[in-house]
Amino acid sequence: MSSVMTESTELLGLSKEEVVEFVETIGEPGYRGRQIFGGLQHRRLLSFDEMTDLPKDLRNRLAEVAKASSLKIESRYVSSDGTRRYLMKTHDNLPVETVFIPEERRDTICFSSQSGCPLQCTFCLTAKLGLLRSLTPAEIVEQIIVALNDAYGVGVKPPRGTNLVAMGAGEPFLNLDSLLKALRVMADADGLYIVPNRVTVSTAGVVPKILELAEIPDRPHLAISLAAPTDELRDELMPINKKWPLEELLNACREFEKTLKSGERFTFEYVMLAGINDSEEQARQLANLLNRHGLTAKVNLIPHNPADPLPYQPSSAETVERFKAILESKGIHTYVRRPRGRDIFAACGQLAARHTAPTEATL
Repeated sequence: MSSVMTESTELLGLSKEEVVEFVETIGEPGYRGRQIFGGLQHRRLLSFDEMTDLPKDLRNRLAEVAKASSLKIESRYVSSDGTRRYLMKTHDNLPVETVFIPEERRDTICFSSQSGCPLQCTFCLTAKLGLLRSLTPAEIVEQIIVALNDAYGVGVKPPRGTNLVAMGAGEPFLNLDSLLKALRVMADADGLYIVPNRVTVSTAGVVPKILELAEIPDRPHLAISLAAPTDELRDELMPINKKWPLEELLNACREFEKTLKSGERFTFEYVMLAGINDSEEQARQLANLLNRHGLTAKVNLIPHNPADPLPYQPSSAETVERFKAILESKGIHTYVRRPRGRDIFAACGQLAARHTAPTEATL
């Protein structure tokens, strides 16, 4: 029996070739597998019953041995700025959150790689959940399909480009195999056709996986969350720093930069916490740190998104601009990320399966 055949196979997590192999193991011709893959990934159908181009007996057989979807949508929240947050549950009743951000030139979907997160960053609400479990490739792909179907209708091609950001719940590099498998499935031209060049993966600094990603030619863009210019402060804010301190992390970043291709983006993310990491001296420390390691990656400054019970407040706009000016004066390309979806707890660091935001509808 094929390695892709299980008691109830999650077809959304399989490549086109694996879906073909799967249907052949249940006695169907290979072309049916290509039909099923197209139904799931191109037409974005999350039910075998909707695949009316398949014989009814095949649809019934598929329902017995496979899953077209597994996430249950609990709630949908809509922000005043158009951002949408989806709270879903896995088959084993664990929370999954996804955020859809409409923009003028493109749409961005921020998806989760884990239910909860084990890293305990003190400025992130997801840390309060702890790690519940890592998500499967199918559960990652389904988040994208749910968001696109809700925004545009089932199977309707988005009018703008779609970018993906692995900055939802979880540390992507602690579920890298499943993440990369999901990205390969979504890159298929006969499916969602979202290629790695439209994807950014954010890590808190899992050094071995940064070096592993450097060896992958067809890879997503990389973003590193820093949050502090010194080990002493980063140890407090991001406990992962005790395992891989700044020197080791930035050495790995320098090795990664050596492998960058034309058009590839490499970014440092720096959450701005009022009175904690946003002083002029800390801006100079950060610039000197990056310059000392010969790094040319740009820096995204992210004003903290407040949420109880976290003890932090966002830096003022004036403080952020002053911090930005100091970095730029030292040759660091710096940008300020505009927060989206704060009012529905959809902004960076706010995902924690909360039901307290005003809900427009339950799907």
